[in-house]
Amino acid sequence: MTIRLTDKQGGFTLLELLIVLAILALIAGIAAPQLMNVLGSAKTNTAGIQIEKLSTALDIYRLDMGRYPDNKIGLGALVEKPQAATTWNGPYVKKADQLLDPWGNPFYYRHPGQHGPFDLYSFGADGREGGDGEERDVKSW
Repeated sequence: MTIRLTDKQGGFTLLELLIVLAILALIAGIAAPQLMNVLGSAKTNTAGIQIEKLSTALDIYRLDMGRYPDNKIGLGALVEKPQAATTWNGPYVKKADQLLDPWGNPFYYRHPGQHGPFDLYSFGADGREGGDGEERDVKSW
């Protein structure tokens, strides 16, 4: 059996390829901003979940130690045993990087808090108070 090739092979012309590339670029241009919005809100949601977990760890620390960490020791007391601690049963979080928000900034901690026994918060993507969207503050209260 012999296979013969003809002079006219099936294929795409340069114009057809350019039209397909233009359509793909148009779709990417529409989808990319939406994807960035989804990723931004995911980081904000992650920060909220991290604050909930750290709040739970702080409550367990208080049960063991009889008080929350003071402002001088801060959240570091959840990872490393303070010098004068005798009833510390930590670490209450596994790694120190869990004390960072999704944007790589440390969470802010204040004890006593203005909104409860402690205030735990992140200033969002911009690292400054206030803002909307991904730049909004994420708080424990």
